[in-house]
Amino acid sequence: MTKLVINSRAVSLGILATALLAVWISPAQAATPKPLPPAVVTGGTSNVTYSSAILYGFVNARSQATNYFFQYGPTKAYGAQSPLAPAGNGTITIRVSQAVVGLRPFTTYHYRIIATSPAGATVGADRTFATPKVPLSLAIVGAPNPVVFGNPFLVEGNLSGTGASTHEIVLQVNPFPFLGGFKNVGNPEITNATGGFSFPVLGLLENAQLRVVTVGKPLVYSPVVTETVAVRVSFHVRHAAKRGYVRFYGTVAPAEVGAQVGFQLLRPGKSVNEGGTVVRPGTATVSKFSGRMRLRHRGLYRALIKVSDGAHVSNYSEPILVR
Repeated sequence: MTKLVINSRAVSLGILATALLAVWISPAQAATPKPLPPAVVTGGTSNVTYSSAILYGFVNARSQATNYFFQYGPTKAYGAQSPLAPAGNGTITIRVSQAVVGLRPFTTYHYRIIATSPAGATVGADRTFATPKVPLSLAIVGAPNPVVFGNPFLVEGNLSGTGASTHEIVLQVNPFPFLGGFKNVGNPEITNATGGFSFPVLGLLENAQLRVVTVGKPLVYSPVVTETVAVRVSFHVRHAAKRGYVRFYGTVAPAEVGAQVGFQLLRPGKSVNEGGTVVRPGTATVSKFSGRMRLRHRGLYRALIKVSDGAHVSNYSEPILVR
């Protein structure tokens, strides 16, 4: 039998070396624990409009230089994110926020917060918010305005907001003296794909207040537009029997008996009044004027009919050349 001989001195030295190594390694390992990634919580929202919102979250940087951002979009695929922003390197949880813009109205959005540091990234839970509808609003104009008595014109405009396309609307008129209230005129129309519309109006006889109203809910009124009706003026000239004189004459519709008439010579950039007369009775619907005047200057002339009855507005004739 072989006899095993153990050197007790060698064993003692080995145990001592192992113990010393443990003493040197353990403090170093205990002083440098592995850094932890940031902690995050996806918060709520505020100031939500049809195109923007403020998103909130909570971040604990856990002693590491940390940045955060929000992902957002109409699905959990998100598709957009806010700019990277600093969250510091503290050890307490802080509240952070980012404003996001360019949102679509009447849409549910998903969002979450993400924080990153040298220790890694942490993704917050998914949350949602909904943008509201864009309120409907109406804008209209009369084209042309004023319109010459008896001529057709258009009431053009646009319905804007959520649901503006293919929406039923109707034109309403309140004629001079604006005491009878608004009444529907013609048939309702349907807005086009961009909310646009156009109502043709034939032969407005007097100044009138116009507005457009949606049919059904929500009930939306356009601002009131006053469409003015300018008198229709015909204007003619002939040389009078007396040498050096001409006679200006014409008609005014509707009949505006007593209205002032001015005969104007047109100069570059201005007009010069050369004489005048008054409108006299003609028929029930058309009045007339005539005036003889010494021709001091040859050139382009026009007649100005000045109206002040409130039902119509003044107007010029087309110019004529007097030689």
